[in-house]
Amino acid sequence: MAEAGVIDGYVGELDGRLRGPAAAKADLLAEARDSLADAAEHYRDGGLPAEEAERRAVEEFGPLAVVAPGYQAELAVAHAAGMLRTLMVLIPLTNVVWELNRMFWIGPWPSFHGAPTPDWYLFVSHANGYVPWIITAGAAASLLVGRLLSRRGVSGTALGRLAAAVAVACVGSAIAFNLAVITGTAVLDAPRLLMPAPVMAATLLFYVVFFRVGLLARRCLALSAV
Repeated sequence: MAEAGVIDGYVGELDGRLRGPAAAKADLLAEARDSLADAAEHYRDGGLPAEEAERRAVEEFGPLAVVAPGYQAELAVAHAAGMLRTLMVLIPLTNVVWELNRMFWIGPWPSFHGAPTPDWYLFVSHANGYVPWIITAGAAASLLVGRLLSRRGVSGTALGRLAAAVAVACVGSAIAFNLAVITGTAVLDAPRLLMPAPVMAATLLFYVVFFRVGLLARRCLALSAV
């Protein structure tokens, strides 16, 4: 039908301009289509031909150059929220998996050649253990702050960039402390780095997860810049 073509064409072009989470994008497009259909029905009830009613509804809805950025900002926020939830779940989970493997396959860390463990190494290793939980708390706080800022009218673009910055800071701090522990262990007792295969696999999982989060942060910046 011609009237369907007007709305379908508009929504199709809007679809082509948007990037972001598939579910959130589908919801936004469905809302846009429903709004256009309601407006077209109103014009038809006023006596306009079906095709003209659809065209009026589209004109009233606004040009794509104006409408698309707002929708894209919403998608950036949706992606950012998903990324922060990923941080909240995967980071502590990865830490628990590693610790369980370490406890089962290695047990308590022995002293270095019978000598007292240096204070600097204790500080770094303890901090490395706290970092995953600090990241979890930071991600949760960022979600809450993001909602508050959104209610105060802060743009979705700004919120997406803020979330990406939080994710990058979290990934950077976790990797920095982990590498500090590895470097310190190599200096004090390099053979200790040759851990059992399950522990090595858990360590690899750690870096895979953070690589994934880094990619999500990069995409968050890209979506916020569209």
